Amino acid sequence: MNLNDFNSLVDLFFYQTEKQNPASIFLEWLNPKNKKKLTWGETSSNIYKLAKILKENIVDGDRCLLVSENRPEWLISDIAIMLANGITVPAYTTYTEKDYKYLIEDCQPSVIIVSNDEMHNKLKNIIKEKDFIKKVITFEKIQEEDYNNKYLDFNFIIKNNLQANDKFKNLDLKRNSPACIIYTSGTGGDPKGVILSHGGILNNLEGACEILKPLIDKRPIFLTWLPLSHSYEHTVQFAQIAVGAKVFYAEKIEKLLDNISEAKPTIMTAVPRFYQNLYNKINMNMKKAKGFKAKLIKATIDLGKKELLKQKMNFSEKLMNSIVNVLVRKKVKKQFGGNLKAFVSGGGALDKEIGEFLNAIGLPTLQGYGLTETSPVVSCNPIHKIRVETVGPPFKGNQVKIAEDGEILVKGENVMLGYWNNKEDTEKVLRDGWLYTGDIGEIDPQDGYLKITDRKKDIIVSAGGDNISPAKIENQLSNSPAIDQSMVYGDGKNYLVALIIPSKEFTNQKEKINEIVNEINNNLTLVEKIKKFQLINENFSIENGLLTPTMKVKRNKVVAKYKNILENFYKN
Repeated sequence: MNLNDFNSLVDLFFYQTEKQNPASIFLEWLNPKNKKKLTWGETSSNIYKLAKILKENIVDGDRCLLVSENRPEWLISDIAIMLANGITVPAYTTYTEKDYKYLIEDCQPSVIIVSNDEMHNKLKNIIKEKDFIKKVITFEKIQEEDYNNKYLDFNFIIKNNLQANDKFKNLDLKRNSPACIIYTSGTGGDPKGVILSHGGILNNLEGACEILKPLIDKRPIFLTWLPLSHSYEHTVQFAQIAVGAKVFYAEKIEKLLDNISEAKPTIMTAVPRFYQNLYNKINMNMKKAKGFKAKLIKATIDLGKKELLKQKMNFSEKLMNSIVNVLVRKKVKKQFGGNLKAFVSGGGALDKEIGEFLNAIGLPTLQGYGLTETSPVVSCNPIHKIRVETVGPPFKGNQVKIAEDGEILVKGENVMLGYWNNKEDTEKVLRDGWLYTGDIGEIDPQDGYLKITDRKKDIIVSAGGDNISPAKIENQLSNSPAIDQSMVYGDGKNYLVALIIPSKEFTNQKEKINEIVNEINNNLTLVEKIKKFQLINENFSIENGLLTPTMKVKRNKVVAKYKNILENFYKN
């Protein structure tokens, strides 16, 4: 299969469908209250049925908002939208009503697909207001009073018999046709809609399949738990199709370890927060070991790191490494179903120590790098040569170079078509075909591996891989008369914290500031909420070097000055 031969992601799906046994299970949802198993044949049939309805309600290029947790209907809806010549706009289920309002007003979807009552409650007022929303399709029953001629039941749609003429192709889709608009936070605070093309994602899949090839010796199993509205997992969805995988959808994050045991995945994709928690848990248990067991664990880690770094071992070390493979690493793998070939880390920087540890104990972890704007992967470590301090070599077809100021520039089919409705910001980051990533890095001249050293742009990437605009939150804080200035912090962390400079009248009124922070938190998404803050007395100014001449906060300088305070936020 040559991915260059496909015009669209729709073509890829139906090509793979023809190769698979139509009775073979393709998608399975591990939700005990709503267990679902769909074969390749059923999935294909449901896509056609939904696409037929969508085609009756949209014109070419119309946007379709998709608001749902991970479940089989997500994939069906995504491909059906594309087949009907629409553009998928995924949205996080954690968004507030205010967030949805912004997205809807910006992209003006003709159709909204929503999973359940909880999600619909945040949307229904907006739906009533907007005449451009023609149809709302729901996966589950919602309150009866909300139903009118605008609403359609997904389950009713797929119960219809599939007619021969319902199986249609979309010959209009080309590699440069928009496939989806994925919103990501911008430095100015407002999310920007990143337009990704069919060819951009297909180009990404070519590199992904190269990474996956040595890890697959039979039909692979994936466990999907990262939000499909995230560009990382959205592209992984099509990688699963490309390799003919069986896909399990996790019930919820709290049940993830149980779901892993049930699904027995071959490959798992996750963000640094997951690996951080995993490291802490495994490390804590290992530290409890005594005597011979403790010596075995130490040998496992020491020899595993030696193997990772391709350092020579003597005979006794090789022998001991073989022993700990059986006694330790095999048991660790068994906790993850026993079939796990590799973890793939993306969506943020993976700590070097954590990467080395996981690889050493028998959990190969491949770190990659990318942005929503690059569909999303730029580079990734291959299994045969893992360098944990790097993000691996660029994918085939991705050109990467370092600008004079150290900024990473990317060029290729994987680069976005632009920002939706935002020519100004598009022209800022796309120049002469090169995407200016905002990240600082270097390329190893020996093997071409890319290393990320800093971030130029003011975007926080949490440990969970969420892109968060600190400016958005800081602006809301500063809108209060009680607060003069603020800086939000949390890059690579599990939650956000803030340094707050109160106005003179509120210098010693922490309780009042706390009330304000709580009010603001109520209008923020879960990942944007400020968990802790500290009041400081010195203003950020040009004179003390904490502000630029254009009155922008020099974040690195502030972090350096208040390093102890910021790090103490995460110690308890």
